[in-house]
Amino acid sequence: MFLSIPPDTFTICRDAAGVAGNIFAFGLFASPIPTFRRIIRNRTTEQFSGLPYIYALLNCLICTWYGTPIISYDNVPVMTVNSIGAVFQIAYIILFIVYADNEKKMRMLGLLLAVFGLLAIIIAGSLQIVDREARWIFVGLLSCASLISMFASPLFIINLVIRTKSVEFMPFYLSLSTFLMSTSFFLYGVFNFDAFIYVPNGIGTILGIVQLALYFYFRRKSGEDSAEPLIVSHS
Repeated sequence: MFLSIPPDTFTICRDAAGVAGNIFAFGLFASPIPTFRRIIRNRTTEQFSGLPYIYALLNCLICTWYGTPIISYDNVPVMTVNSIGAVFQIAYIILFIVYADNEKKMRMLGLLLAVFGLLAIIIAGSLQIVDREARWIFVGLLSCASLISMFASPLFIINLVIRTKSVEFMPFYLSLSTFLMSTSFFLYGVFNFDAFIYVPNGIGTILGIVQLALYFYFRRKSGEDSAEPLIVSHS
């Protein structure tokens, strides 16, 4: 069926999905802002964990590298959205370090250095691969694994919602932004014939549907309001 669609139509659909993905991703990246308003107001990180921002930064950096013309063709939206995401995560990490106690400061600084060190190893290692297709596959597999691990992180929240029958720790707008962004980049990957994009984002879309379905089911059942979109480690 796809073979009967003109190439220009594919290009338009791909670019539209990429732009939509960038717009929806902004909502996702901005979702921790209420958390940091609280941290700045109280001048302490309380019991919040900085690990989600470290994981998100690593994912954004790897996917930014994958989206560069050195690695893949025609993936500029992937590069732009993840570079913007990396800036957001670095800002969050800096604020977290400023207001954290000394033990958390040192741990976060160590993890931040580890992220940039790992990125340097990935970049240096991939540039050693002369064959462009092999380089694309190598970095693509890393970005795919990183995205899948990021999309799989809400599984604990899903389990918590089912166990407690409460949507307190699964904010609606965070779940909606994740679903819309995943769906947009799933379509972008399909129109760009890039499995390293549509496979992980397809998984993210499915998980997003599950989260939204659970939200509406338990929200209607309990009638309680969702909490602020805080990113908290429950491990």
